[in-house]
Amino acid sequence: MSAVIAALAKAIGQLSDRAVLAVLAKSLVVTLLVFALFGVALYAGLVWAFAEAGLSDGGFASAATAVVLAAIAGWLLFRVVAIAVLQFFADEVVVAVEERHYPEAAKRAQKLPFARDLANSLRGSGRTVAINALALPVALVLVATGVGAPLVFLAVNAWLLGRELTDMAWLRHCSDMPGQNPVSRSQRFLLGSAIAGIMLVPFASLIAPVIGAAAGTHLTLGAMARGDKETEGRA
Repeated sequence: MSAVIAALAKAIGQLSDRAVLAVLAKSLVVTLLVFALFGVALYAGLVWAFAEAGLSDGGFASAATAVVLAAIAGWLLFRVVAIAVLQFFADEVVVAVEERHYPEAAKRAQKLPFARDLANSLRGSGRTVAINALALPVALVLVATGVGAPLVFLAVNAWLLGRELTDMAWLRHCSDMPGQNPVSRSQRFLLGSAIAGIMLVPFASLIAPVIGAAAGTHLTLGAMARGDKETEGRA
């Protein structure tokens, strides 16, 4: 746990870096644009649906419905969209952390081509949707408990987030056929839990993905360094 806390503290301490702020600004703009386009499309679809149903007040009703549905979708899908968008700028966050804290590792890293970034983003988004869909029946069974359903989704998304946020750095340092992520499962889960928790806080949720990517880099490079030392010790 101490390693995760230290990684989060270092990540928050680097939020003022120009490179990190630039990624934060770009990812926020793209994420909000995605939701804005979704809202416009939703509104247009509802206007058509209300008109087809013969409702004379379709404009107001569709607008009100669109606002409610967009708010619900934003709460449910923000994590998926924000992490998917961040994948395209993740290299910049990872590089900023590496150059400040791990200069030797920065020299060995490989820059991921756009096609691989896109594939990683789509793969991660698909995994998130699929696993949340599998968790949905369990959550529905536990709805009556009041807290069971949220805890199921928190646990599932903590696991997913921990993997995605550490993979952002790991993929820069492994081959085209990556092996096991060097960060332990417990550390990945703790990191994912912390970022999932931050994402529940208004406004703080906007910077949570960048904090997570930076903290994931610290955990990944720290684990790699320990692995190199163990290898040297056995040699």
